[in-house]
Amino acid sequence: MKSSHLDNIPSTPGKFKMEKSQYNHRFRWHYSYLAKLTFWSFVFLGLIFIFFFKSPPSSSPYSSAGSIPSDLSRRSLKTNSWGGPIWEKRVRSSAKIRSNTGFCVLVTGAAGFVGTHVSAALKRRGDGVLGLDNFNDYYDPSLKRARQALLERSGIYIVEGDINDVALLKKLFEVIPFTHVMHLAAQAGVRYAMENPSSYIHSNIAGLVNLLEVCKNANPQPAIVWASSSSVYGLNTKVPFSEKDRTDQPASLYAATKKAGEEIAHTYNHIYGLSLTGLRFFTVYGPWGRPDMAYFFFTKDILKGKSIPIFESVNHGTVARDFTYIDDIVKGCLGALDTAEKSTGSGGKKKGPAQLRVFNLGNTSPVPVSDLVSILEKLLKVKAKRRVMKLPRNGDVPFTHANISLAQREFGYKPTTDLQMGLKKFVRWYVSYYGSGKKSDH
Repeated sequence: MKSSHLDNIPSTPGKFKMEKSQYNHRFRWHYSYLAKLTFWSFVFLGLIFIFFFKSPPSSSPYSSAGSIPSDLSRRSLKTNSWGGPIWEKRVRSSAKIRSNTGFCVLVTGAAGFVGTHVSAALKRRGDGVLGLDNFNDYYDPSLKRARQALLERSGIYIVEGDINDVALLKKLFEVIPFTHVMHLAAQAGVRYAMENPSSYIHSNIAGLVNLLEVCKNANPQPAIVWASSSSVYGLNTKVPFSEKDRTDQPASLYAATKKAGEEIAHTYNHIYGLSLTGLRFFTVYGPWGRPDMAYFFFTKDILKGKSIPIFESVNHGTVARDFTYIDDIVKGCLGALDTAEKSTGSGGKKKGPAQLRVFNLGNTSPVPVSDLVSILEKLLKVKAKRRVMKLPRNGDVPFTHANISLAQREFGYKPTTDLQMGLKKFVRWYVSYYGSGKKSDH
């Protein structure tokens, strides 16, 4: 086989004499090659310089809807600066227990609807509370900022960060020995899952695992109460929904991620001894609520004179929801927290069996969506422009109905606010916050 000229170069230099003309030819070839290599190396380095130092900054995780669009799962991981003596002082002050029997609680999703109300209730009774929230723009971040200001006035500090930021979570547990975690951070919304599925995997599955990983290695391990959802019942037709019913037929990706969360919770309880309580919320509503919920945007559109969609199920069937007022949900969250047993692990190793529970938190009285609109019409003194439509195949289910006997037995859960009274309180807040509704456009 014919060898190349490179094969003729000996392994030990100086023992081979090359003809002058051949040497000069190779010298020119190598020089030319090195010159080209050097030239393109400088070009490549120049491009890197331009890309990293001259390109416009990426959009902020807290940017408005009009900024450059980016994926929620990437955007929400971006974390503001944290750490340092001043930051740690604020964290410790917020988490300081002020009653003899108080807990030290980390509330994730503290600037969210349920998170804000739960944090305030914990603080009022003397628990130490530290919030964590990434303030993403799934809905208007200014509403979350207003909730943040509300909590700050009562001495609750919300750390700006993502539950997927493991370094931040570890730091928080280094600074504060939390006795409990109220995990309410999640990507919410059934329909949005069709637009941005990755954000649900990022928050509801990866985020939960990251939090549990940090909790399992904490010493002491905290007891954890976390938000599941009534959506896990999916296509189940048995009513009312009981915790013993099957939950293996999710109708949406959101529901699937919450069901996955329940299975993940079982795993961490079994292997690491974490005390875990899942709460299946049923259509929570009330002041400071989520703008993507029907009662909220119905109110906005009725005031603006816009038509609102009234869905009906197959064969003109009624679509109904077990609407649960926020104050009743808060009572359930605190009841679950108060009856949560201690985790049994230490340093990531299980020492004995640990508590594992799941509860329905609902109102036990489903109301047709058309009746919800009728109540809003009376409260707002405006006739709604109804547009009857078929229920789209986007993950929504025709009805929800909670059996709450287990929560009643375990911690005395008993909802006391009916839809008429709850919506009255919501409308009063809505009008005081948004006025005529113009502010809700921003």
